[in-house]
Amino acid sequence: MSTYLSNDDRFQPINLFEYEKLAKEYLSQTTLDYYSSGAWDEITLRDNRAAFERVKLRPRILVDVSVRNLTTSILGQPLQLPLLIAPMAFQCLAHPDGEVATALAAASAGVGMVLSTMATKSIEEVATACNQFPDSLRWFQLYIHKDRALTRALVEKAYKAGYKALCLTVDAPVLGQRERDRRNEFSLPLNLHLANLATISGLDIPHEKGESGLFTYFAQQLNPAVTWHDLEWLQSLSPLPLVIKGILRGDDAVRAVEYGAKAIVVSNHGGRQLDGAIASLDALAEIVAAVDGKVEVVLDGGIRRGTDILKALALGAKAVLIGRPILWGLAVAGQIGVSHVISLLQDELNVAMALSGCAKLEDIDPSLLTLPRL
Repeated sequence: MSTYLSNDDRFQPINLFEYEKLAKEYLSQTTLDYYSSGAWDEITLRDNRAAFERVKLRPRILVDVSVRNLTTSILGQPLQLPLLIAPMAFQCLAHPDGEVATALAAASAGVGMVLSTMATKSIEEVATACNQFPDSLRWFQLYIHKDRALTRALVEKAYKAGYKALCLTVDAPVLGQRERDRRNEFSLPLNLHLANLATISGLDIPHEKGESGLFTYFAQQLNPAVTWHDLEWLQSLSPLPLVIKGILRGDDAVRAVEYGAKAIVVSNHGGRQLDGAIASLDALAEIVAAVDGKVEVVLDGGIRRGTDILKALALGAKAVLIGRPILWGLAVAGQIGVSHVISLLQDELNVAMALSGCAKLEDIDPSLLTLPRL
């Protein structure tokens, strides 16, 4: 079983909810609000979690589950369990090692990591730190900036540094209104910077009176005119496969496949963009059916237990992305904390599979679920 080894007698988390509670002791209120907040009334933020609670399990019995196999692959790359760490900005707000600690924890556990465009550690720093894990799965998450030369430079850096895919976020033509950040006038401390953007073009998060600096950055720098046709240009920049993150509709999923996407991430941006949008889990089955096996589908949003992963896989996801709980682990204990969060989910999925009559991931199917009536 998982153990978080501490040098003192502080509370020892045994699940992801306890990590969230403990992380509040390590983070400033402004940082905690930035990490945990959603858009407007945070309806979608809450519904991402509630969606998993609405789905019930129908376990099989008298199945030989004496040995369980949690391994899988995504875009042809092996994973020790069906898990990737979602792209999350500004991880050095949680711990000085930031994205480097997260990447090392992911690589050592054999799970994937998606590095954010808005990282506080550079593409190269993260890649170099993981040299001891040459087969580790790392994707680079991309926002298309108005400055196309900057976007091109980011793609070229990611490809040169050995990242395995581009993960294009498509649900943020403008930034959602996160009122906690606006009230806090969120910006980065003076000692932290956008590690990739500041070195390429001198871009950084501005300090804005009465507004979130991140909101201002998006308005000034990101391109709200991006359309499907821009995917052709993006794919011309490198041979990296394209993953589209932020799809909630079956027709958009079909179009993504037509425009060359190799995988789709069903996501509402953790409830941080359009408040009132459908929960990611509620959108999953439609999208899986729409793509009809042509591409792999990953679910993002609301994962807190191994049973949540089981439910997502039963609805057709190949893997899941885990976001905020990684930040809680990072805040509490750096790389060790992130590793522990991953291992807790691994242990829980292992037990959930055994209790559901599933010896391997391929045994997980929709018959395990009872879905809520709409």
